[in-house]
Amino acid sequence: MMSNEIVINNLAGMLIVTSLLVIGGKSPKLVTLLYSLQSLILVCTFLAIASAMDATELYTWSATAFVTKVVLLPAILYKACSDMVDPKLDTTSINFSWILVIGAALSFGSFLAVEAVQLPIVANLKPALAVSLSHFFLGLLCIISQRNILKQLFGYCLMENGSSLMLALLANKAPGVVEVGITIDAVFAVVFMVILVRQIFRNLHTLDVQQLTSLKG
Repeated sequence: MMSNEIVINNLAGMLIVTSLLVIGGKSPKLVTLLYSLQSLILVCTFLAIASAMDATELYTWSATAFVTKVVLLPAILYKACSDMVDPKLDTTSINFSWILVIGAALSFGSFLAVEAVQLPIVANLKPALAVSLSHFFLGLLCIISQRNILKQLFGYCLMENGSSLMLALLANKAPGVVEVGITIDAVFAVVFMVILVRQIFRNLHTLDVQQLTSLKG
């Protein structure tokens, strides 16, 4: 049991690393591949939680998450990044070293926040729970640090991965249809946002969020 918990906490730590790389990545295509890698780590975390907690429902969710998060969503985002290119927006508005500092501060703050949680189910998984909470803030950091609206979508994806991890930790015995439904909802949300970005790019010929002044009322 203890070895499984160590595996889960270590895999969760790898989610933090990949999130920081997603936020600081310059090329949208590279960011897409890093997001796919993070989703693969998340699937492995689901499998470790399923094994540790005998949560058979998570095996179905793991399979669905592999298809949607590791394969389908990255494919959609990679195609969008290939079709809509704006090289001058490949940099972030925040230096990567500051992203590392802010990311570390957010992770530490999340760890302090979950210290007060007294739930037997996550008694030895508080590092993983802290990682799930920190992904809400890392997603926000991704959104505010990008000028490229296409790269801002990855902020939502990071938040969604964080919420999925939290659900897997706290409600891993929930009916599989609930967990699968949440994942599919996220896919539709990303598809809708990609369509919206395509309309913006087609009409305004830019992905720069600072240039979208024509959308003001």
